[in-house]
Amino acid sequence: MSASEMTRRAFAALPVALCRAAEPQLTGVTKIWDEAPHNAFTDLIGFRGRFYCAFREAQKHVSSDGVIRLITSKDMKTWTSASLVRYENGDLRDPKLALTPKGELMLTTAVAFRDRPPVRHQSLVYTSKDGKAWAQAVTIGDPDVWLWRVNWRGSKEALSVGYSTVKDRFIRLYRTSDGVKYETVAARLLDDGNESSILFEPDGTALCLLRRDEGDREGMLGTSRPPYTEWTWRKLGARIGGPHMIRLPDGRLLAAVRLYDNKVRTSLCWLTPDTIREFQPLPSGGDTSYAGLALHRGNLYVSYYSSHEGKTSIYLATVKL
Repeated sequence: MSASEMTRRAFAALPVALCRAAEPQLTGVTKIWDEAPHNAFTDLIGFRGRFYCAFREAQKHVSSDGVIRLITSKDMKTWTSASLVRYENGDLRDPKLALTPKGELMLTTAVAFRDRPPVRHQSLVYTSKDGKAWAQAVTIGDPDVWLWRVNWRGSKEALSVGYSTVKDRFIRLYRTSDGVKYETVAARLLDDGNESSILFEPDGTALCLLRRDEGDREGMLGTSRPPYTEWTWRKLGARIGGPHMIRLPDGRLLAAVRLYDNKVRTSLCWLTPDTIREFQPLPSGGDTSYAGLALHRGNLYVSYYSSHEGKTSIYLATVKL
């Protein structure tokens, strides 16, 4: 049975579930950080009894001074600064959080070098035992191939899609067993695409939600079985940005994306093999997107950034499941 058919069967019961299950309810949105001139590109994770939200602080959306701020909370209400990560002679961008098999907090990001040498971008990983002190940066992947998000399958392996930042556009698939050393699984997975999010079915089937900015610009959902060298892709009928997805306890797939039709916004959507359907726009507009997702005690928490209130700031939405 092909990966495509297996995924379609796994999704087959979702329309019934969507009809019977109560729609998640947005119960609150709070601004949790706005101290820098530009605060953007978030991720969210639970770690050792606390929650951590990572994002970039800088003068503006595109500037050479980006640093990564991590803030922390025990209750998702009161947030304080935990650490600040800098890179000499580089602009740090788009932080993503995960847990290593050793139980450490893992921060992946990419540096845009200020002096623009032959290599313009390099992906990096930092690790921390407490969310405060970070080990030195380790380079991962290939120069000018931006590893977007590291997605773990249990504690044995993780996949990451990297996209080319130079003229020859493509996406490349990597595998890691420790979060530090990466091997290439598929050198040229597609000829276009960039930001992505991967999750795994219980049988190991991987699902990849992919942003595309070339051609018709439609987002796509990819499926693959181990060893993940062959993928089947389907267009979703909408342009998306900053994709992230999570499987809810009832089995449904929820995606957080930037939508471009009508008013640009960050929104929560249901994901099926061929479609992405919006069900909850978040208060947002202008410069906005890049959500982090975390489940806790019957709620989905969504970090994101937006400029709809003027200054580009970090927000946290609470969604009752």
